[in-house]
Amino acid sequence: SYAWTGGPGFAHSAAAKAGVKNLVETLAVEWAPYGIQVNGLVPGLFPHADLPEAIRGHLERTDDDKASRQPALRVGQARELGWAATFLASPYARFVSGHTMVVDGANWQRRNVVNAPVVPVREQLGRGPYGQ
Repeated sequence: SYAWTGGPGFAHSAAAKAGVKNLVETLAVEWAPYGIQVNGLVPGLFPHADLPEAIRGHLERTDDDKASRQPALRVGQARELGWAATFLASPYARFVSGHTMVVDGANWQRRNVVNAPVVPVREQLGRGPYGQ
């Protein structure tokens, strides 16, 4: 999601991602007359078995903390990214083109360099979760 937010020390990565986002938008316009849709997916934190060792080791060291720093209070599951891709490829998204869909539980909207743990609004107000 650095295409929108950038990030200290990641100018090279943010610029590349912004280029890919613009490529999606440009190709969508160019190819729309031919009935071709072009969309992109931006995955958030989706731990999986194929992660490189350096990343996996970092996640394991922060395992207790990583979910609490996501607005959804959890990390994603691979099938959830697959569901987003399936939606974009389905007839339900037939008129969607040029869109880059972020699938990260709203984490990209938190633009802090170091995100503090998320405290749900109801908890801040001294109330329990909904339904209790």
